[in-house]
Amino acid sequence: QQRGRRSGLATRGSALAFGQYGLKALEAAWITNRQIEAARRAMTRYVKRGGKVWIRVFPDKPITSKPAETRMGKGKGAPEGWVAVVKPGRILYEMEGISETEAKEAMRLAAMKLPIATRFVTRTPTGVAR
Repeated sequence: QQRGRRSGLATRGSALAFGQYGLKALEAAWITNRQIEAARRAMTRYVKRGGKVWIRVFPDKPITSKPAETRMGKGKGAPEGWVAVVKPGRILYEMEGISETEAKEAMRLAAMKLPIATRFVTRTPTGVAR
C-alpha cells in the first residue's frame, strides 16, 4: 500500500456518535495500534469499572520497513506494523456513564499516550460536539 498524503480535515467521524464525551484530534498523524491500545488502557484503568468506551479509529494501513543494513532495491519491505490515518477533527475515543470531571481526566491521561494534540468535547443538547 502507498504511503499517501494527509491533507485536509476529517469529513467522516468528526461528530460524537455513541457517547456523551469524546477526544478529538487537532492534528494529522499516523497513530499506531500500540498507541491506540495504550491510550485505551490508560482511560479504562482510570475509570475502573465505570462507564463505557468506544474506539472510533482502526489501524487498517500496513506500514512496511526494510531490514537494517540492507541495500536499496529488491522490492518493498515486509509489513512492520499497522496505523490509523487520522486527520484534524476526527473523534478518536468516546465515553459515557461517568461524570464530566472523571471523563475529562480519563481523556487527559489517554491524550498523553498519543503523538498529537487533542481536545475534549462533550455532546450538547442539540447533539453537536463542542
